[in-house]
Amino acid sequence: MMPYIYNKVKLTACRLLLLLLTMALTCCGASVPEDAKSVARKAHVLPDNDGATLPPNIAPLNVEVLEPGDAYVVRYYTKDGTEIVSGSNPSDISLADWRELLSVARGDTLYTDIYVKNDGHWSRFQTLKNPVATDSIDAYVTYRLIQPSYVDYEDMTIRQRDVSNFDERIVFHNMMLSEDEKGQCINCHVPQNQNRTGHSLFHVRQLKGGTVLIDNHMATKVNLKTDSTLSAGVYPAWHPLNDQLIAFSVNETGQVFHTRDVQKIEVIDFGSNLILYDAAKNQVYDIDCRADEFETFPTWSPDGQWLYYVSAHYEQQSDNIDAELNSAYPLLKYNIYRRSFDARTKKFGERELVFDAAAIGKSASTPRVSPDGKWLLFALADFGQFHIWHSSSRLYAMPTGIGTEGKEPLIDVHPALDTDWGAASYHSFSSNGRWVVFSSRRDDGNYTRLYIAYFDRNGQMHKPFLLPQRSPRYYGQLFRSYNVPEFLVQPVAPSLNDLTRVVDQTALQAEYAGSSLQVPEARHGVSRQLDDTKQSVVSSVAY
Repeated sequence: MMPYIYNKVKLTACRLLLLLLTMALTCCGASVPEDAKSVARKAHVLPDNDGATLPPNIAPLNVEVLEPGDAYVVRYYTKDGTEIVSGSNPSDISLADWRELLSVARGDTLYTDIYVKNDGHWSRFQTLKNPVATDSIDAYVTYRLIQPSYVDYEDMTIRQRDVSNFDERIVFHNMMLSEDEKGQCINCHVPQNQNRTGHSLFHVRQLKGGTVLIDNHMATKVNLKTDSTLSAGVYPAWHPLNDQLIAFSVNETGQVFHTRDVQKIEVIDFGSNLILYDAAKNQVYDIDCRADEFETFPTWSPDGQWLYYVSAHYEQQSDNIDAELNSAYPLLKYNIYRRSFDARTKKFGERELVFDAAAIGKSASTPRVSPDGKWLLFALADFGQFHIWHSSSRLYAMPTGIGTEGKEPLIDVHPALDTDWGAASYHSFSSNGRWVVFSSRRDDGNYTRLYIAYFDRNGQMHKPFLLPQRSPRYYGQLFRSYNVPEFLVQPVAPSLNDLTRVVDQTALQAEYAGSSLQVPEARHGVSRQLDDTKQSVVSSVAY
């Protein structure tokens, strides 16, 4: 009996090995059809990255051919004939082979030919082409992955993705410390200088709330809310040369739901100011806190001498600003301003207008200065500042240091993308300034995805490509949104367990220390009176 069982096991093993070899030959050892008939159009593929400029160190761009057929062959190749041929649909490219192919295509072009077999006959579609830049992209991107459920913030994660492959890790998960009905909201993982020195931060709200400051393998939780400030820090910006200084906006933000607008929701600042946090002293200072201005989204110039931000002018008409802005939110038009900063005295100069968006009936948000200091990249929409929900939002660029007072508002300002790339919002630069990652809902209007575009020295973004996934079907099966993408040159050092322990600790209370302006301005607070008769919902949200 034993020899019979042994022979059966041996035969089964041999058959399994033969099956695996056959599958390997089918997927990796496919050949290009020699008798294919040319088709005078490009094949429909998912994702459509044709024409997008690629980094030489990006993850494989697997595609799914959407043409009907009995068999498929996808050939990736360079001018010298270096190639990868896949006989599966979707394609499944070896990482090692892909890296070798991109190294050959660097500074030139990657070509993709698609063959489809129907009724025994092969068709060859027009070649897809991707320029491959010589400039590499930063190895990592962090982002928040959330359910766009508007009022439920359970099960949020901050994640880190290696863009040269498909490795992803969870930096922090808000379910780690949830207690029954008591939960947390997390947002905004922001590094200093693309994490070159290992400094970054993120926020935890509600249960065990605080701002977590990461210094390489160490982390500390602080509470930036004081009796003299509007809120804890919301949107942060690390000083590029001093890892102890961080500018924040402090916001009281709510969301109003539409009943007829396809954009579903409007996120409104009912009050917002700017503060400076000095981690060495654990002190908070006012920067901009005008009573008739909503200041938000600060960002530094790379030399640390200027702080840019956006602000909307609004004069409150009653004691109930919530009721006012529930209907008057289209009137909020944010302009771009900046203040000079003296690193020695840690004082800011007077406010300067950089771009008057309101003068052309538009509203600017999320300004970002390129690492070479030459370009200001920002989102521009019809109104408001939460452009992730605005289908009118587009990315624009302008040279830095250009004021608009006494000039035409659009002088030296141009669309950063030549094509009509709608619903583009939060964006950030790579460390070399040649790549921009931004979020967009352009695919379906509901779920935010990340796109990456080459940013040339003329302030122009080339056609973007979708952040690659191992399976092209990934996004169609993902009912979550990407949020606040930021480039990193090195990974976040503390583990998930390490950061969970820090969040579980009591936050270090910051102290209010007055104004950081060379000429202090009048401070103000916001009186909050919710109008229960309004058919809207207001809750705490953030990018």
